[in-house]
Amino acid sequence: MSYDIVVIGAGHAGTEAALACARMGQKTLLLTLDLDSVGLMPCNPAIGGTGKGHLVREIDALGGEMALAADDTLIQMRMLNTGKGPAVHSLRAQMDKRRYHERMIRALQTQENLTLAQGEVTQLPTKNGCISGVVTAEGTSYSCRAVVLAAGVYLKSRTLIGDDAWESGPAGLARSEGLSAVLTGLGLSLQRFKTGTPARVSRESLDLSQMQIQPGDDPMPAFSFLNGPRHMAQEPCYLTYTNAQTHRIILDNLHRSPLYSGKIHAAATRYCPSIEDKVVKFADKDRHQIFIEPEGLTTSEMYVQGMSTSLPADVQIAMLRTLPGLARCEILRLGYAIEYDCLDPTVLNAALMVKSVSGLFTAGQINGSSGYEEAAAQGLLAGINAARWARGEEPFLLSRSDAYLGVLVDDLVTRGTAEPYRMMTSRCEYRLLLRQDNADLRLTERARATGLICQARYDKLVQKQDSLNATLQKLDTHVAPTEALNTFLASLGEPAPKTGVRLFDLLKRPKVRYADLLRLFDRLEALAPEVEEQVNVLARYDGYIQKQREQVAREKALENEPLPEDIDYGRLSGLRLEARQKLNAIRPRSIGQASRISGVNPADVSVLLIHVKKGFSHAGTVV
Repeated sequence: MSYDIVVIGAGHAGTEAALACARMGQKTLLLTLDLDSVGLMPCNPAIGGTGKGHLVREIDALGGEMALAADDTLIQMRMLNTGKGPAVHSLRAQMDKRRYHERMIRALQTQENLTLAQGEVTQLPTKNGCISGVVTAEGTSYSCRAVVLAAGVYLKSRTLIGDDAWESGPAGLARSEGLSAVLTGLGLSLQRFKTGTPARVSRESLDLSQMQIQPGDDPMPAFSFLNGPRHMAQEPCYLTYTNAQTHRIILDNLHRSPLYSGKIHAAATRYCPSIEDKVVKFADKDRHQIFIEPEGLTTSEMYVQGMSTSLPADVQIAMLRTLPGLARCEILRLGYAIEYDCLDPTVLNAALMVKSVSGLFTAGQINGSSGYEEAAAQGLLAGINAARWARGEEPFLLSRSDAYLGVLVDDLVTRGTAEPYRMMTSRCEYRLLLRQDNADLRLTERARATGLICQARYDKLVQKQDSLNATLQKLDTHVAPTEALNTFLASLGEPAPKTGVRLFDLLKRPKVRYADLLRLFDRLEALAPEVEEQVNVLARYDGYIQKQREQVAREKALENEPLPEDIDYGRLSGLRLEARQKLNAIRPRSIGQASRISGVNPADVSVLLIHVKKGFSHAGTVV
């Protein structure tokens, strides 16, 4: 059987990749180990959060599915970090995990050009250095022009609880047995990473009155730019805390944790540590926040966020029952650790294609990342580029100044990762430019080239752009001070202007909002909430935004200095040995990317710039 593209794995990366390929007109096969695990949320059934919410908005702006599916199936939504600046505002939704799975299955099964089937891939045949197909454990062969491998945490995965270990994927699902050997056979190096999940407890066994209620926002914002704010009934989450007794039980049983007994040797997630690690590494803290979150409307399971653990069952129940509200809790599912194989992502180029195997793309946790959102974003990009590869087109690339997705991919393929990688706002040097509220303005026009942007989405973008531009033009006018304006400013403790003042400059004042100017000046018009938000942010942070734009312009000069693909860095005089080795291994596409490689210092970059000017002719390669 023949397909244009085969996608392996139907988690968050695989579903986005398969939908993108099919929507771009490619005959696509999506193979999964288990149809019941499509779009599975084996850890917290939540989408978004700090940094991650930016990725979800970008997925939506690029024409992906996650934001739409989340809006359809969430049970609570909150905007995080509202006490801080707009650069770190991030949406987070608690999902109904069963409805999300069903929603994603429906999207896949009704998509034209897409076939969803169950099967385990055990071979990846190649021809002349290019991927040529896949073979399943049952012996079925599928020929194709490109493969997107989105195997998640299933490669030779092992689940651990206390002294017990099972060769399985998350939630007891089957693991992938043979693909690790296939990848090493292709000359790719693998790493061993570890993640984990907390216990699930029965809602009926909890005393929720002893916890702090955490309601959702009303009106409730949306992930997708196609959807607006709405009012709906939401399920609350709850906050409780660990205490000295909790910590004593954990410390007394630390030797029974696979993390500390030596049973796990894989690299753990630093930014989502187990409760054992929290108690040991933050011994100065007398308590830790624990959120009790519902897993859906049709289940009594409650997720104990903040207590990821692989301690034995008796220790898990003992420590949980020390928390306020959980004194009589009953565990429905034990927490566990899971370790698995993944790629060293520096074997990939910026299109997420394996540099040594043309047509083989990888996405998600197989690339060393962690999290549903990171996986979905990579899946969308890998799917777009697999489709473009199959059509003989240039790749669709995003830089660090374009998107959080650009930061995510550049970090992975340029720097690699020694532990599961998580997207955080602090990783992005252009945070004020790459806000979650302007993802559509940044990306949707560019994404039209992929064919994933529907007319309704594009029309909405144009309307937003036109309204924003017209408003900024009106604000770029001067007005004379009026008694009403001076009185208003005095009420805010702001000085009155002595001469004519530009409306945009008035809006830069910390306590002034567009809604205030609207009441004072007839020339202004009421705006849609999303446009008004843009106006307020652009004015408030105007100076900082301009500085970041100047910084981007300077950095692009380096990004626009290409490096030859076939240069032998070992022959370039002036480079240190470590720099030569790293440059030969990663093969940066530009001076800018080379400057971000660990082990390449500013002196090495200066040497490269000299060689660029000379054309590399003395090193055997001419640009």
